[in-house]
Amino acid sequence: MRVLVAGASGVIGSRLVPLLTAVGHHVVALAGSPRRTGALEALGADVAVADALDRARLLAAVRQAAPDAVVNLLTAIPADINPRRLARDFAPTNRLRTEGTRNLLEAARAVGVRRIVAQGLAYGYQPGAGLANEDAPLWHDATPRQFAPVLAALISLEERTVAAGGTVLRFGHLYGPGSAYAADGAFTAQVRAGKVPLVGGGHAVFSFTHADDAATAIVAALDRVAIGVLNVVDDEPAPLHTWLPDFAARLGAPAPKSAPAALARLAVGGWGVAFMNRLRGADNARACLALNWRPGYASWRDGLPVADAAVTRAGAPGSRPAA
Repeated sequence: MRVLVAGASGVIGSRLVPLLTAVGHHVVALAGSPRRTGALEALGADVAVADALDRARLLAAVRQAAPDAVVNLLTAIPADINPRRLARDFAPTNRLRTEGTRNLLEAARAVGVRRIVAQGLAYGYQPGAGLANEDAPLWHDATPRQFAPVLAALISLEERTVAAGGTVLRFGHLYGPGSAYAADGAFTAQVRAGKVPLVGGGHAVFSFTHADDAATAIVAALDRVAIGVLNVVDDEPAPLHTWLPDFAARLGAPAPKSAPAALARLAVGGWGVAFMNRLRGADNARACLALNWRPGYASWRDGLPVADAAVTRAGAPGSRPAA
């Protein structure tokens, strides 16, 4: 199958491209800039250069690529995010998820693409008890102001993709090489420095997704017809007050201190407090059944070990680090 991967140089794309090639697909990576061509070719892909926000050039690139399937991983997320300015930091990504997705789907339809898979988010559910499956409502009541435009863009992406007969894979907190949780990631650096407290008790429930598991789920979704949205997360959602102290200990970092939510709000804003205290975990049962998929990293305990070792142990996409 000829697969066009839009956003191929990101955390997921860099693990996905060699995996697609390994299982026999021909990959065309869509790059927004020629400077990324060499790195993408090194991963085994042909490269098409076009800005997803440029409708005409994108259509020309997709026509030339002539794909059977399109994978939409379009984002422009900065390495270090300020939760008080989340809306600003995500503005380019929001455009890619709305205008870029619209352009990409129009181009895909014009050349007769048969399969579409897009990247969604599994921690945008309305806070509540227990794990959220795909029928649970997204955050609509008292949505943090900084998160509202991010969620609106995701909803737009989901609606357009599903209307086109595609599959949206809602990934959890993404980790692995190149992510904020990697040995050289921004979040890991903050934990090492003792700058990530347990806000309001740290009751937010995190469902993680390793980049390799995201890649294997995409490959599975290309092989099966599963129109709609699916939670692609690990098997062990955990509250922040459980996994963060463990992560800090494995890094040799100071134990996280406690911080009252009211005080933390002054530093990280309403979204920062909600991120640490209100997020709801996600249930992956439907994705496992629909895609015949299982996470290789079933628990964050497997994939968030000592971060320094994680870099050197990160092997080929789809492989697990040595025990």
